[in-house]
Amino acid sequence: MKVFVVQGPAALQGTVHMAGAKNSALKLMAASLMVPGRVVLERAPLITDVDLMADVLQRLGAHIHRDGDVLTIDCSGDLREETSYELVRKMRASIQVLGPLLARLGRARVSMPGGDAIGSRPIDLHLEGLERMGAKFTSQHGYIEGVADRLKGTRVLLEFPSVGATENLLMAAVLAEGATVIENAAREPEIQDLAAFFQACGARIAGAGTPTIEIEGVDELLPTRHRIISDRVEAGTFAIAAVATRGDITIEGFEPLHIELPLQKLEEAGAEVTRSDTSVRVRMSSRPRSIDLVTLPYPGFPTDLQPMMMVMLAQGEGSSILTENVFESRFLFVDELNRMGSHIRVEGHHAVIRGVERLSSAPVQVPDIRAGAALVLGGLCAEGVTEVYDAGHIDRGYEDLVGKLTALGADIEVRD
Repeated sequence: MKVFVVQGPAALQGTVHMAGAKNSALKLMAASLMVPGRVVLERAPLITDVDLMADVLQRLGAHIHRDGDVLTIDCSGDLREETSYELVRKMRASIQVLGPLLARLGRARVSMPGGDAIGSRPIDLHLEGLERMGAKFTSQHGYIEGVADRLKGTRVLLEFPSVGATENLLMAAVLAEGATVIENAAREPEIQDLAAFFQACGARIAGAGTPTIEIEGVDELLPTRHRIISDRVEAGTFAIAAVATRGDITIEGFEPLHIELPLQKLEEAGAEVTRSDTSVRVRMSSRPRSIDLVTLPYPGFPTDLQPMMMVMLAQGEGSSILTENVFESRFLFVDELNRMGSHIRVEGHHAVIRGVERLSSAPVQVPDIRAGAALVLGGLCAEGVTEVYDAGHIDRGYEDLVGKLTALGADIEVRD
C-alpha cells in the first residue's frame, strides 16, 4: 500500500504546469479502436489509468507505444471483441470501448465496469441509446454482450446529460448509417475534444459542447495526430490548494474558461484570481469566507472538485452548505476529514460545514482519486504529520502530484 506522509502546514507558492486531461485521454484511446490505422495522441498524462486503458486496448489487439507524453495506437490489424474482467473491474472508463467495438466489429463482449466507489453509476443510458441505434444486448455472468449488423442513425434523448453515455453514443454514431441526434447531451470540454479528434479523422459532427449534437455517419475514419486538452480538474485542484493553504500559485498550460465557475467561487470566498488566455494566478492570505456550493453537470460546479472545496471550506469563517447532485457517495471521505478536526455533518446529499481555524494531522484512508487529492490537501493545511494511506488511487488521475506539490513548497514523503 502506497502512503503519502504529509508535513503541514505549508503555504504553497510558485508555478505549476498542467498535464493532459485524464477524462479526455481515456475516451480518445477508446475511440482509436475505430480507426484502421495509426493514431498519435500528444499530451497523454503519465497516470496509471492511461496504463490500464492501454492494457485494455492491447488485449483487444491494438499495438501501443509510449514515448514520454506521446502515445501511438495502431489498430490496423484484426481486433478482438472481448474485454477481461481483470482489467475492466479496475477502471470504469473501460466501458467506453463498447460503442467503438460495436461500430467497428458489429459485436462486443464487455465486463461490467468497476472503478472508484463514489456511488451508483449505471450504464442503462449507454445501452438504451445503443439499442435505439439497432444494437441488441444480453447480460450474463457479469458480461454485457452486444451485436449489431451495422448501427443506424437515430434520435436519442438522454434522461440525464451523462458524460459517459454521450461519449459512447457519439463514438458509435460516427460510423453508423445515416444521421444521429443526441439531445440533452453532456457539454463538457472533454466531449468537445472527442468531437475534434473525430473531425480530424473525417467524421461529420456538429454541436459538440451544446445540448444537441448531430452526427452524420461515415464509412471509414482516417488516421490522425491529436493534442489532448489540458486537465481542468488538475487545474482546479491546484487553484483550490492555493486558497486552502493561503498561498500564491500560478497555473499554466490550460484554458481558464473550463473552470470559470470554480474560479468564481474562489473569488466569492475571498481569493484574488488573475486570468490570462492560458493561465491563472490564485492568491489568498486569510481564512476563506463561507460559501454555499451545488455540484451540477458542466458548466455547473464539477463534482470532481467537490472534495477539495470541502477541505477549503472546513477551514472557512462561518458555516457553508455543500450539495452533491451527481454522485451520492462523494461524501464517503467526510469521516476521514473529520478525523483531521473538521466539523462536517452530512444530511442526505447536503453537507453542513462549520469552519475551524486549522485542521490537525491524523492517519487517513483514500477511497477514490479525488478524495485522495483532497486528503493530501488537508494534510498540507494541518498541523503535524498526516499519513495518507492507499494513496495509489491518486496516481490513477494525477500526473506526479507529489512532485508538483513539492516544487510549490510542500513536504511530502512517499512510502511503498
